[in-house]
Amino acid sequence: MALSPIKTCVLGVGLAGLTFHVPFVLALPELFTLTAVLERNPQNPGGKVQQRFGVTTKIHRTVEEVVNDPEIELVIVGTPNDTHYPFAKAALEAGKHVLVDKPVTETVKEANELAAIAKAKGLVLYGYQNRRWDSDHLALKRLLSLPSSSPLSLGNLLEFESHYDRYRAGIRSSWKDSAGAVYDLGSHLLDQALKLFGRPAQITAFIQNIRGVTKPEVDDIFTIYLHYNPGTLFPNQFTVLLRSHILSVKSPQLRYAVRGTKGMFTKYGLDTQEEQLKAMSSVSSILEPSYGLEPESIYGIVENIADDGVTITKTTWPSDAPGQYVGLFKNLAGAIRNNEELEVKWAETTQVIEMIELAYKSSAAGRTLEVSRV
Repeated sequence: MALSPIKTCVLGVGLAGLTFHVPFVLALPELFTLTAVLERNPQNPGGKVQQRFGVTTKIHRTVEEVVNDPEIELVIVGTPNDTHYPFAKAALEAGKHVLVDKPVTETVKEANELAAIAKAKGLVLYGYQNRRWDSDHLALKRLLSLPSSSPLSLGNLLEFESHYDRYRAGIRSSWKDSAGAVYDLGSHLLDQALKLFGRPAQITAFIQNIRGVTKPEVDDIFTIYLHYNPGTLFPNQFTVLLRSHILSVKSPQLRYAVRGTKGMFTKYGLDTQEEQLKAMSSVSSILEPSYGLEPESIYGIVENIADDGVTITKTTWPSDAPGQYVGLFKNLAGAIRNNEELEVKWAETTQVIEMIELAYKSSAAGRTLEVSRV
């Protein structure tokens, strides 16, 4: 017997709502129904969803209306960062499952409180860490899984460098300009790194406002080092370097530089899904074979050192598995309807917030901080 689609409300019809959430709800009608959206000041009767997708749905003006709507089973929080905690809490307390965009909260305390409410009520609480389904990240995971006997193996990793750089001299008319780069982009980089390598021993961070075009305390660049002790993952000391620079003049931008004892992986250019989602004329495009495919021009390169210690062989490492944010939504539906295991566990997203808090403390103190063992 087929289960009924999950009646869903998306909070917010800005970039997050219209690009990363509503399209997937509409593209998977067997799993979800777009029952409502939160739009405080719609400019026409159908609001932005009808304008963008030609779909009519209920429009709620307040969160109170949303949580008091008995039809709604799932609330997707795609509003500004400082609303994630209160909106998610209100939805959970009303007995609704919740998907929260990154960063899931601003503090670990808030994340833990939401987890306790969800557990007590038997609800699914899911962190939207969609970049785990980027095509280049999937390709990187495949490379790192090669056995040491493979001629393309990087060997024991020495340094893992992950970037989210861009060039943007001015500011946008967006709440994100007041959110800070670490919470905005660092959430993605930290989540990917922690999922790959686990909890570090120490953290060192350098966080700045380099443009001076917003409030001084609102960061627009960061460099975060995660330090892993010898013997933890590899026989040697291992370092993860996560960086975002707002004034990086490069096209395409560096994405990954991974150094090992036997080779190096270098990758330029970002996953294509965001740009495809912004440009698509129909949500059905999400399910087409061309969706999420990277152009060959930005495939990564593996360089391996020969036994003579001199000769270097270069090999293209393709991102041939398309990026699939749809996988997150399928897993979310499976968790709600069939009690499937969450691919993004709330404890993992909480750990991201913990590292963000530690990064700010490290930068302010100007020193490396210990990361407590769990």
